[in-house]
Amino acid sequence: MIDAAQAASPNVSAARSRIEQSRAQRAAAGAALLPSVDAGASTSRSNQQSALPTGTTTQAAFQARWEIDLFGGRRAERRAADERLAGAQAGWHEARVSVAAEAANQYYALRACGQLLAVAEQDAASRFDTARLTQLTTEAGFQSPATAALARASAAEGQSRATGQRALCDIDIKALVVLTAMAEPQLRQDLAAAGSAQAAQPAPIVISTLPAQTLAQRPDVFNAEREVAAASFEVGSAQAERYPRLSLQGSVGAANFRTGGENTKLDTWTIGPLALTVPVFDAGQRKADVEAARARYDNAVITYRAVARQAVREVEESLVNLNSTALRGGDAQVALEGYRYSFRATEDLYKNGLASLLQLEDARRTRLGAENAVVTLQRERNAAWIALYRAAGGGWNSAVRN
Repeated sequence: MIDAAQAASPNVSAARSRIEQSRAQRAAAGAALLPSVDAGASTSRSNQQSALPTGTTTQAAFQARWEIDLFGGRRAERRAADERLAGAQAGWHEARVSVAAEAANQYYALRACGQLLAVAEQDAASRFDTARLTQLTTEAGFQSPATAALARASAAEGQSRATGQRALCDIDIKALVVLTAMAEPQLRQDLAAAGSAQAAQPAPIVISTLPAQTLAQRPDVFNAEREVAAASFEVGSAQAERYPRLSLQGSVGAANFRTGGENTKLDTWTIGPLALTVPVFDAGQRKADVEAARARYDNAVITYRAVARQAVREVEESLVNLNSTALRGGDAQVALEGYRYSFRATEDLYKNGLASLLQLEDARRTRLGAENAVVTLQRERNAAWIALYRAAGGGWNSAVRN
């Protein structure tokens, strides 16, 4: 399901496109450091009022241009592109982790819904048996018609709860269909083949150090850090635009002049001009560009700090929730066993005429609440594991690039 969800996710596809865009921008920034070469060809026929006869001139040449990066502006642009490519690669993994967590959450929600449905169906069957027994005792004159009516109402309520829970499970399946883009019959078949809901337990996650190690393996934190570095390089690039620029040109070519059936060939080459351009007046444009780059750098730093704080918060909250569900799990199970025992005892008393239907229904409601609480707590624990997986970076490491 996770593989299918990642393949169908528009967020993962968009993140992959951002990698390609960043890679192309890095290639363009790197090309600016190297000379550019253009090829050209032309032909003309002319007649001049001079000693030159009428003829056809054909020429072809290669022209090269190179801006010498005196103050490192182009190198800074290349390094900024490198940082953004690394950030885009981390962003792709972050999108995949997000989709994996969403798919896992939806899967465990469906499994929990199935467990709640099983509890509701068992409760509905128990209420039906109680209503049937009450109807028999009423017809025999041992119970009042009002008691029989209460039992029928309780049975109808139980059946209604089971029907509503079944609809919720169908809705969860529809959500998985949209998330994974799988055909619903195939999805239902895979879910049935996966086994019972009781087997749906997440594997434990081993993290040696928190939260410092987590900050080093969170793709969103790494992406924000790369954005700070890229913005810093862009400040250097903008500052370099305020300094003189040195460029060199050159060409090599061949020409042919044809007149009267005779060809005259000429090979040419040039080196230069070596041109120096010094900014004199631009009405403050370059200065404004530097200030804007510095403002973007400050914003990137603020964003990085916010992302890092949020990462620490998510890890700590996940650990708190995980610890809380572990501590409550034992108490919830003990409570469930006690309420089950109490309900069975009350049911036996009712069948022997030693307890009222109201007492039985009260014991039933308490047991039903305990059954649902155990399932809900298990769902919360699964969600806490998934949240910790996501908060810890989903297994990504900045030392291994995509």
